[in-house]
Amino acid sequence: MSDSHHEHDSHVELEYHPALPMSLGKLCLWLFLSTEIMFFAALIGTYVVFRFGAPAGTWPAPHDVYLSEPLGAINTFVLICSSLTVVLSLEASRKNNTGHAKKWLMATFGLGCLFLGIKAFEYKEKFAHGIFPTKENRRLYDQPDVYYVSAVKQKLEKLRSEMTDEQKQQEVAHGLTRESLINTLMTGGVAHAARAATQSDNPIEAQAILDSLAYAIWHHEPSEYEATRLRNEQKAIKPKLAELESKLSDLEKQKTEVLAKLKEGSEGDNKLSDDEKRQLQVKQIGIMQDIAATDQDAKPMRERLAFIGVMLADDAHLLNHGVSHDQSWMELPFVIPSGNLWASTYFMLTGFHALHVVIGLIIFGLVMFATLDVSKSHYLENAGLYWHFVDLVWIFIFPMLYLF
Repeated sequence: MSDSHHEHDSHVELEYHPALPMSLGKLCLWLFLSTEIMFFAALIGTYVVFRFGAPAGTWPAPHDVYLSEPLGAINTFVLICSSLTVVLSLEASRKNNTGHAKKWLMATFGLGCLFLGIKAFEYKEKFAHGIFPTKENRRLYDQPDVYYVSAVKQKLEKLRSEMTDEQKQQEVAHGLTRESLINTLMTGGVAHAARAATQSDNPIEAQAILDSLAYAIWHHEPSEYEATRLRNEQKAIKPKLAELESKLSDLEKQKTEVLAKLKEGSEGDNKLSDDEKRQLQVKQIGIMQDIAATDQDAKPMRERLAFIGVMLADDAHLLNHGVSHDQSWMELPFVIPSGNLWASTYFMLTGFHALHVVIGLIIFGLVMFATLDVSKSHYLENAGLYWHFVDLVWIFIFPMLYLF
């Protein structure tokens, strides 16, 4: 009897579960998140391949594309705090503390909006500086070439044609007017670069001049290397120009003497014969031709020296592409190596992430004004899982974009 009772007590009863030990909603959410993981893994992997596959020095640094590391760090902190507040909201809901649950949920919603606000400000900076992927009427070029020089020339010609007389005389700095600044950049920069690109027998030297033009337009002031190169070019041009100017001075004196002789020979007792007049006139024509030819040789040197002078002066930033230093009227095309590829991947990554943040805020907004008691805890738990995933994606995006 005791044996049968012992056997009865030791019998194990199995309980049948008709489904997985989790709610159907949570199961669907995990399936959805698994697809989202693959989606963002592909996006992040694409960026990694482009970023670390680019040759050294050909991928824009964060400051080149107006990425602010402090703003990125603040946004990261904001999302981490939002992950904490959504957990606190869930715990309060499980304890039927509806007031605290709503308070923490509203804090999560506010932090999410703050994240989007900071991101919108960053987007505004990119668009203001012309950094966005586009092909039509673009300002952002990946490399300085003849197409880039042509775009700068067209923009300068458009600026010059659209300026009023008052705008032309408007002083920008140190005696430079808008018109003189455009002329200096056009003749000493663009025209010089175009000649170098098409006429130089040394492609390396021609490319260096194109790079110099792009650097002048994009950067506020020349680097130490660029400043040294410009000073060396300046030293090389000055003696050649001085020689031409001296020649011009001599030719002008000869021209004045010939004109004086012609004038004296046509009046008074010392009249010149027809042959003598003809010889002086031929000589005058020759001198005029020499003056024109010499001036033609000297003109590009004068223009180049004027351009270098502006570049090396305190107001070199005037040639910047036009957003900073109150020169927004210029907005010239500019060069950032791999700039268009960077812009495409940046807006793709951050854009899709921002879209997921918006979806999360919509999910929170659906129950924002409901009674967040224990019956809503499952909803908050699933919404929190989604939100943690969104935060985790940003943890990967932030260092890739802002720190490398």
